[in-house]
Formats: sequence, C-alpha cells, structure tokens
Amino acid sequence: MPELPEVETYRRFLDELVLHQPITALEVQDAHVLGTDEETLRQRLVGQHVTATRRIGKNCFLELSDGSALALHFGMTGDVGAYRHAHDAPRFTRVALHLADGLRIAFIDPRKFGRIRHAESVGHYQKAKKLGPDALDVTAAHLQQVMGAKKVLLKPLLLDQSITAGLGNWIVDEVLFQAKLHPERRANTLTAEEFNALHAAIQLVLSTAIGHEATYRHFPASFLIHAREWDTSATPGTEQHRFCPRHPKVEIEKSYVGGRATYICPRCQPAPVDTE
Repeated sequence: MPELPEVETYRRFLDELVLHQPITALEVQDAHVLGTDEETLRQRLVGQHVTATRRIGKNCFLELSDGSALALHFGMTGDVGAYRHAHDAPRFTRVALHLADGLRIAFIDPRKFGRIRHAESVGHYQKAKKLGPDALDVTAAHLQQVMGAKKVLLKPLLLDQSITAGLGNWIVDEVLFQAKLHPERRANTLTAEEFNALHAAIQLVLSTAIGHEATYRHFPASFLIHAREWDTSATPGTEQHRFCPRHPKVEIEKSYVGGRATYICPRCQPAPVDTE
C-alpha cells in the first residue's frame, strides 16, 4: 500500500506537471475507481486549472481554480504517471486527466482499491474523513494533548488517522523503535520527554523515507525496516538482518499488536510492566 512517503513522492511529481494547466478532458477507462459519479466529476473538472497540490496523510489533492479539489486515494496499489499518446498509457491506467499542453495524467491502479473523488475543498474532505493533522505537521504538544490521557496502547493510537494522518504499520514500528518505546505502552504513561522523542522519531522516519523517495533498501542501516525484510531462505551471511542494528546480538521479535504484525527490539523497547 502506498504510504505517506510514496504519496508525497506522487504529489511532488504532480506538482511539477499540472500547476496552472487547464483540464481539457476527463478520460475514464474504469469507473470502479470513481468515488464521484463520472458525469459530475467531468462537469466539475473540465475547464478548471490546478492551482496547488496538497497532501494530508495518504491522501493527495489537486486544488482547482474554483476552490474545490480533486482527492486521490491510492488504495493498495495506486500510482500516478504521465504520457502524451494513447499507445503510451501506463498499464492499468483507470482514469486520465487531459491537460491543455497535451500531457495526460494517469491514475494507475492494478487492484482498483484506489478512489478519485471531488470535494468542495480540502478542508471539507479532511473533516468528512475525520483526518487529524498530517504527520509531518503534527507537534509534540498535539501528541501529548490528544494521547496523553488515553489508557490505550501506543501502536493502535498512532495508527488512528484521526490522531495524526499518514502513519502506517511499518512506519509506526520504525517510529517506536527510533523513539525506544514499546508498542504496548499505554499512552497515559508517557512523560513529556517521551512525547518529544516520539515526535522527533516521526519527523526522522518520514523525512528519511521521503528523502529516499520511499526506496526502503536505501534507508540508513540504523533503521528497523531492514530487520522486517529478512528472509529465512536468504543465502548464508544475511542472517544479521534479523538483529537489532544497535545491538547485533539481540534478535528482533515479531508479535501482533491490535491485530497488526509488529517488530521490536526487546532491549531498546522494554515491555511495560502493566499492559492492562
């Protein structure tokens, strides 16, 4: 599934191509991905131009000249592309926006779980979907304010898009590893210093992922994600990927928290005494 870093990469790609370009046509090859009916979408898009691109969590927006917005959610396998001639359309192009300069912007989605919707504004969409602030914009004070009194496990809270938008499963594991917090700590047990560490880890993980254009194999060796990717069938000599990058003799443990596969270092992230 495209996570926040991938969607930010998509947004930057679109930002280079679509700004101030009039939309001349809407081409729908598969209406399954439309969250707004085709004719309404065509009426609201054609003749408009894109004034800005935005992102909140995993949602990408093209802001239009009438103040409304086209909202793109990429589901499990969504992507974007660009082409000029029909025979060059990327495989699995479901919808294309035709621009005045002849470029076509493709919404690509092999499994068709993504959605394209028209929204009255980005703010309307955010409110309707109950999205919290984007994870790159969130502050330590916000985290402490909305989480600090909750007797809820840290990992499910961080995955709650109404708390902060854009943190997916592997990102939360990485954030908690970098912050040295156990995913089953209850939020109300965190100190102000730990909330500051949590916030710093969110910024570190997301900025690193975006900086590497979500190419995870290029992440620093100090990141937990490499331990998530280890393969028991791998050739001898690669087994070290199972171990903590800080403590090469401590094996990474896998469990399930809130029904989600979870990876931790038992030394860096000591288990809470009370998990009730």
